[in-house]
Amino acid sequence: MPSEADMTDRELSHVDSDGCPTMVDVGDKTPTRREAVAEVLVRFPAEVAATLREQGLRSKKGPIVDTAIVAGTLAVKRTHELIPFCHPLPIENCRIEAEFAGERELRIRCTVALTHKTGVEMEALTGASIAALTVYDMCKALSHEIVIDGLRLLEKSGGKRRVKQGRAVA
Repeated sequence: MPSEADMTDRELSHVDSDGCPTMVDVGDKTPTRREAVAEVLVRFPAEVAATLREQGLRSKKGPIVDTAIVAGTLAVKRTHELIPFCHPLPIENCRIEAEFAGERELRIRCTVALTHKTGVEMEALTGASIAALTVYDMCKALSHEIVIDGLRLLEKSGGKRRVKQGRAVA
């Protein structure tokens, strides 16, 4: 956890000196390999999880995980259209994985990478969240008690700050 002194030295990157929202100028930055990993959990009621396992994660709408992977990947590529100050990026790699992490929880991880002047953590977070929303959409006929929880950045590398296991590291 950063100290209070560390926090006071930092400034919001998307606010200019007059306090107005602005896109970060990355023109003078050097391109580096950047990667980010985000995770989210989808929690099902016990009977819904059992039904999904019995059906091989398929619903009347089709293959749940496969559809979530496609939706999450599309979201990664369109993050700049959803988050106002994100730069359009030439994504080089996007991988979305989903697996049960217990009896009732589906863990979705989104890994995004490229060589560029700015990071891809927003793309990874967007991909994971849209994949989870797609799972919800495909399963809501079984229950509206499905919970999407714990969206977080697990790892980030290639820029000024590194994140490992959900924490900033030197």
